[in-house]
Order: sequence, then structure tokens, then C-alpha cells
Amino acid sequence: MNPVVVDTNVLFTFFWKNSVFNKLVLSQHLECLCPERALEEINKYSSDIMKRTKLSETEFNKLKNELFKVLVEPLPFKLYSSSIKEMGTCIENTKGLTAEEKEELLDDIDFLALALKLKCLLWSNDKLLKEQSKVKVINTEEMISLVDKFEKEWSPAQ
Repeated sequence: MNPVVVDTNVLFTFFWKNSVFNKLVLSQHLECLCPERALEEINKYSSDIMKRTKLSETEFNKLKNELFKVLVEPLPFKLYSSSIKEMGTCIENTKGLTAEEKEELLDDIDFLALALKLKCLLWSNDKLLKEQSKVKVINTEEMISLVDKFEKEWSPAQ
């Protein structure tokens, strides 16, 4: 299966017990990528994550290291910086969005630009991201279907 860029909100679920993200990534060996900025966002919301998951700081840091060293590869801005302008123009030209919605999309421009640059899917549950036309965005339910389809097509015949 091709690599997939993963949105921070999906990455947050890694810290939940029995999350769909964990099951998919661990069992299917998905190649997950994200902008380095995702690590900053995880750090920014670390206290919220620890509070909701009841993880100690030590447990949280151990899991965070596993997430970004084993499961998801954070990629530097310079890799996709050339796609930022194109993605920004796309967002500005997206019809039917309010100024606030366009601003919200611009907040996720790193994820969109990385997916655009690598010509891969963006896994996000943010419905607004689907409003732009440059990057194919799939939610968790669609990711499950995609993985199931891939498994059926590539598993040995019984």
C-alpha cells in the first residue's frame, strides 16, 4: 500500500487504548508520514492527551517516542515547502467556503502540502479538508475499507 500522510487529530488517537489507528498501523504495517509540525502539535496538547488517557508523563513520552520513531515518520518542511503556495492558492480559490473555513484549512496546510508533494492520501477525520480539490482526503472509516480491500487483493489465494 502507498504511504499516507496522517493528520494530527488521527495521531492523537494513538494514545487511546484499542484505537483504530493502532490496529490499522500495527497490523497492516502502513507507511505513515506527517509534517514535523505534527510533533509540535502533539507536544502542545500533551497535557490534554495525558488527562484524557490517564497516562503519566513518563508513559506519554515513551508512547510519543514510539509513535514518531517507529510508526510515523515526521518529514521536514523543506521537503514539501514548494507545495505550500500551490495549496494556499487552491484553498483561497475553493468556492463555497467562508473566510473562517478557509483560515481553518490554512491551519492544516502543512499536511495538505505534504500529501500533494508526495502524491498520496491524507488520513483525517476533518470534513472541511475534503472541500479542497488538490489532495484526496479519507477518514478513518474509508481507511478501514481501503485496508480491507488491499488485504483481500494481496492476500494469498485460499
